[in-house]
Amino acid sequence: MAPQLMWIGLGNMGRGMCKNLVEKGNLEKPLILYNRTKKRAEDLAATLPAGKTEVVDSIEEGVKKADIIFTIVSNDAAVKEALDTVLQSDVKGKLIVECSTIHPDSTKQIAQDVLAKGAEFVASPVFGAPAAAEAGGLLFVPSGPKSSIDKLRPYIGGVMGRAEIAFDDKPYESSLKLKLLGNTFILNMVSILGEGLTLGEKSGVGVEPVKQFVDLVFGGVYSGYAERMIKGTYWKMEEPLFSADNARKDAGHAMNLARSVGLDLKLTEQVDEYLKVVVDHAGGAKGDIAGMYGAVRKENGLKYENDA
Repeated sequence: MAPQLMWIGLGNMGRGMCKNLVEKGNLEKPLILYNRTKKRAEDLAATLPAGKTEVVDSIEEGVKKADIIFTIVSNDAAVKEALDTVLQSDVKGKLIVECSTIHPDSTKQIAQDVLAKGAEFVASPVFGAPAAAEAGGLLFVPSGPKSSIDKLRPYIGGVMGRAEIAFDDKPYESSLKLKLLGNTFILNMVSILGEGLTLGEKSGVGVEPVKQFVDLVFGGVYSGYAERMIKGTYWKMEEPLFSADNARKDAGHAMNLARSVGLDLKLTEQVDEYLKVVVDHAGGAKGDIAGMYGAVRKENGLKYENDA
């Protein structure tokens, strides 16, 4: 019998992931949707084929029906709150797949709690922006027992994801360590672009030649972030693609992880300083990490907002 799937958390990543589950996952039963703000679940359901989703009023209501429960929420506290509620129900024999970006120690504790209730657990953070979630192009990083990860795999390739970096039969926290390490690459890249574009403007080179250099040498995600900066998207957008609050959370977790093995992430420390400026200027929930361009500008005598 095909498993019943439930999804908890419909932020800008969860919405795209659910869309692909419904459209490409060959689900025989409606995908159960829960979000703390019910209207967001209802709005998503309205965009998907009729009869393919079921919006529930509570986590408990959905968990009773579900065999596989996905969660992706904003931070460690939100994950703990959601899964504490999940574990109040009978979850014996169910599989919980946790996709949020949290501290490895948090994942380790959550896994222990889930296993103690007789459920299976997979930690599977993802790499990719909301556009990749929408397109089914995420990179999954699952860790845990291979037998449990194998139950997730039908919903990765060709559905929600383009590839995976798997930690089969490895400690649950392994994938979160890689996720945090990888996010430092992204955060540092964005800060370097912000500094480079600001230097280009102030030195008289101009931002467009800098953008051409980025496009021709690096391309890809580098070009995407540079575009958001030059066009002023970083200060015009209504909803951030990667909020300053979440970026500071990830940077803090990465620095904590590094210190635990005797390493200082000096570049990430500077990133966090820029992100503080973004939080102060635009708000932590509204400011996007591309706003580090504005932070560099502001710290060097220019307006936070460019003239795009």
